[in-house]
Amino acid sequence: MPVSLDEFGALARSRRTHMLVDRERSIPFELVEELCEIATWAPNHKKTWPWRFAWVTGDGRLRLGRAFVDDMIAIDFGDDVKRTKTLTKYTRTPGVLVVGCSHHDHPGLNDENRDAVAAGIQNLLLAATSAGLATFWSTAPVMSGPKTLALCGFESDDRVISMVYMGWPSGTVEAPSRPDVVVQRITD
Repeated sequence: MPVSLDEFGALARSRRTHMLVDRERSIPFELVEELCEIATWAPNHKKTWPWRFAWVTGDGRLRLGRAFVDDMIAIDFGDDVKRTKTLTKYTRTPGVLVVGCSHHDHPGLNDENRDAVAAGIQNLLLAATSAGLATFWSTAPVMSGPKTLALCGFESDDRVISMVYMGWPSGTVEAPSRPDVVVQRITD
């Protein structure tokens, strides 16, 4: 069922990145599954189906922080302040969706996989907004850490592309200003 460009534009413009959420109100797992399914409708030219998802809640969020810190230590990444923050930062929302990407041996397809996953994340963020959720897309401190990948049930050569914090909003934020769009027009 198509929506008008105005309706879709309003949805895209209403999406906000923030973590002003009710930390006690959980998100039904069935809703998360539906959001992940919507993510997989992003373009995937070679049909490699690269999306990987892990929904982390409760004490699992602390286990996720610990796995990231162990992986950070293993590659000597970050200082003690960054590692200490990583231990608990995933508890800021009721749930965190770890979005991963499968590896492909062909470098071009490996890049295409990441692009497909990023496009899928945008689908997911817009769908979450439509469902009334607040979201925050964050970069993982380590993309290929073996402890984190294992905790998430991902393959050892997968990569973590995004940490999507999610919750039911308890506040709002103003839309950030955007630069004017410049489209180069090339004709005859």
